[in-house]
Amino acid sequence: MNTPLRLGIAGLGTVGTGVVKIIRQKANLLATRAGRPVVITAVSARTRDKDRGVSLADYAWEDDPVALAKRDDVDVFIELMGGSDGPAKAATEAAIASGKDVVTANKAMLAHHGQALALAAEEAGRVIRFEAAVAGGIPVIKALSEGLAGNDITRVMGVMNGTCNYILTRMLSAGLPYQTVFEEADKLGYLEADPTLDVGGIDAGHKLSLLSAIAFGVQVDFGAVVLEGIEKVTIEDIRHAADMGYRIKLLGVAQMTGRGLEQRMSPCLVPAQSPLGQLEGGTNMVVLEGDNVEQIVLRGPGAGMGPTASAVMGDVMDIARGFRLATFGQPAAGLAKAQAASTATPARYYLRMSLDDKPGALAKVATLLGEAGISIDRMRQHDHDETSAAVLIVTHKTTRSALDTALSGINKLDVLQTEPVALRIETV
Repeated sequence: MNTPLRLGIAGLGTVGTGVVKIIRQKANLLATRAGRPVVITAVSARTRDKDRGVSLADYAWEDDPVALAKRDDVDVFIELMGGSDGPAKAATEAAIASGKDVVTANKAMLAHHGQALALAAEEAGRVIRFEAAVAGGIPVIKALSEGLAGNDITRVMGVMNGTCNYILTRMLSAGLPYQTVFEEADKLGYLEADPTLDVGGIDAGHKLSLLSAIAFGVQVDFGAVVLEGIEKVTIEDIRHAADMGYRIKLLGVAQMTGRGLEQRMSPCLVPAQSPLGQLEGGTNMVVLEGDNVEQIVLRGPGAGMGPTASAVMGDVMDIARGFRLATFGQPAAGLAKAQAASTATPARYYLRMSLDDKPGALAKVATLLGEAGISIDRMRQHDHDETSAAVLIVTHKTTRSALDTALSGINKLDVLQTEPVALRIETV
């Protein structure tokens, strides 16, 4: 087939500019690999005259991304604007209604509207591809939907936000407190305009919900993801975890259990010598576990112009070659909404609190844990001063609901000086 595949790109920020550069620099290679030319016919962005370091003179310009999505000379609409609603959603819907295939890096839009968009696309005979929406340059969507299609997936787990991983690893390597590293990351441009999207776990939670939908054959359901950010992790927690042979990571975990689909994004302790424990800086890692393949570990850059544009182009090339796949790996009309797990799988927990340094204080905590059915694996007191002592406890396996019951009582103790911090210890 020699008919060119014609692209319309909405959004010319870091990723959109990267896509333009790849297509301009590698036109011959792309044509050879796709069996047809891949060309850009039109683009759209908020600012027309901005210097992006690449010429746009050869392309038609549309101020309105919806108008771009409806153009007759566009076969594939590439949505790189971001945002769960607004212009991104409107233009994507317009593209589908106009008979276009869609490639997007927009995890928020798909996390909130993925099922409806998938239904619309499949009813129109179109495809939505979104490799770039999860873990940057790591081809995890392809791995789940294609390479591991012969497996029942048992667990999806990973570090999916490079900013949080940078903050946590920087705290450990430099011995700096959270707020100092947070401000450093902000100055370096690592944080979203709304930092809560990063440090609150929302960005990574969007990604986890998309992987869950593919892995377990269910409707995407971001609202069922249990979210906890890294804001309460202190340098003391980082050091204590290291002393015990662990690292703290913002970890996403999804698994189908007898209680329903468990989806959680929270700071966890993982073994320091595990692949996740050794992950440094802004790198992402996704661990996939299946009944036949056992465990697959995918590691790579989770953001940036080159890696994310590379993922976009992987989807474009599949469409150019004629490869078509349902949005979430199987027809959207057959996907049911999963029952959310009422409680998380039992695990060990790390607890830290500060108590009055007087007789009986620690016994009160131990009593409340025992009454909740929680046994203690190990316990340490340290950093005494004249009035207080820091207490570290590692529990045996317990449920989060039992732990919450104990913490509710501990928070009412008259010997408690600081609110307890509880972090799950994850088996990797």
